[in-house]
Amino acid sequence: MANIKSMKKDLRRNAKRRAANTAVKSALKTYVKKTRVAIKKGTSEETGAALAMAVKHLDKAVQRGIIHKNQAARRKSRIARQAAAKSSS
Repeated sequence: MANIKSMKKDLRRNAKRRAANTAVKSALKTYVKKTRVAIKKGTSEETGAALAMAVKHLDKAVQRGIIHKNQAARRKSRIARQAAAKSSS
């Protein structure tokens, strides 16, 4: 445990940030999963709406520094490719 007052504060702040970032990362996984489910079962409108929500939240996580921009690009590319394959077939 830290002895310095500012370090103790940093530890508390880091714990809060870690909890918030974990919640956002979990939500991202949920949005991507909803998109994949919509691709498998849903109509093209549902798929498009789910894809738009997933892309929106991935971009927002990048802006906030929660995930790296390349990770977001990779995730968006994968679900967009799956959606395109589903709509073309």
